[in-house]
Amino acid sequence: MIDYIQLFKDRHLFNQCTNEIELNTLLNKKKIIFYIGFDATADALHVGSLVQLRAIKTLIKHGHQAIVLLGGGTTKVGDPSGKDTARQILSYDNIQKNIDNFKRIFEHYFRDFKENITFINNDQWLDKLNYIELLRDVGSHVSINRMLTFESVKERLKREQSLSFLEFNYMILQSYDFLYLNKNEKCDLQIGGSDQWGNIVLGMEIISKINKKDAFGLTTPLLTTSTGKKMGKTEQGAVWIDENKYNSYDFYQYWRNVDDNDVEKLLLIFSDLDKSEIKNIISENINEAKKKLAFLVTSDCHSQKSAEDAEKKAISIFENNSDENLDEILLDKNLDIKIIDALISHNLVSSKSEAKRLIEGGGIKIDDSTVNDFNTVLNNKNDNQVLKIGKKKLFKLKFN
Repeated sequence: MIDYIQLFKDRHLFNQCTNEIELNTLLNKKKIIFYIGFDATADALHVGSLVQLRAIKTLIKHGHQAIVLLGGGTTKVGDPSGKDTARQILSYDNIQKNIDNFKRIFEHYFRDFKENITFINNDQWLDKLNYIELLRDVGSHVSINRMLTFESVKERLKREQSLSFLEFNYMILQSYDFLYLNKNEKCDLQIGGSDQWGNIVLGMEIISKINKKDAFGLTTPLLTTSTGKKMGKTEQGAVWIDENKYNSYDFYQYWRNVDDNDVEKLLLIFSDLDKSEIKNIISENINEAKKKLAFLVTSDCHSQKSAEDAEKKAISIFENNSDENLDEILLDKNLDIKIIDALISHNLVSSKSEAKRLIEGGGIKIDDSTVNDFNTVLNNKNDNQVLKIGKKKLFKLKFN
């Protein structure tokens, strides 16, 4: 018998769960169908979503079946959970493009588990909903008093920030998704991020009232550092899972450079290594443990070859002190350009203020000379010199 709940806790995939004992019993009694939904509010997923993806893999590796629900319908409304303001309303065309890209990313990530994954777009039933029927059949079972107790609503109201009627209806639609999947796909469990707790619980309550069945919910925690800081951001912005949006070398380096205190937790989340093996790797050599982490996550999200290439490049640059494999920054030999403008135009920093902050902190170097002046100009005299951003980002300047 597998203690699934303890497994989730041990691997830092557990935030909270309804009826732990009953869910554990169900997971051992039969191979269940569970689902997790992703709204297509962007064209890709960032690394914060990897916790949910690892939760899916954990269950499907034990033979359970996953429904990855692509939120073509719910994205039209926008989830208020965890947001101070309303989400941007996307055009239907943009939503569909994002949905298509999400599916491509998921199919690649779950490439070894195709038989355990079903992709469904909730627009196929939400778009056909009759509003009056929804009010009669579902709305009559939903308490406004209850909805007002959920954090996603309560926090917005407490801060006196606007919560539109459109957004307020979101939890009804997500609950309807669970109701629909429970009835039509025999789905017993919904998994979501920690901010989805209220929506999941409401769905369970509606299933109990309408389908007369028990259902379950489980949430995963935010991906945070040991200091509580949310992971997934760099000077260049979000760290995306998609190799087409965030190259494998930078992705590898992101994980290679995590804080020492976070390595054990991240290996527990993103690897299948035993806890004792992880502790041994860390105790023997923390840098080797970081390389292991970076290689495993890059292999998982991109490919083994991408991880191997990224690792070879990192060794060449940082261990063999070679600049042969450095990415080149191409500049016009006939033009002078301020270093801040070069950083921004090549997406090496997210903003001018970020560039200034790095310069003020001594974080920008040309070869071994620290750049102290915002107005420092680059020209063809800097050809073949190395631009260093922080300790780990190196580029060769090329003037053509």
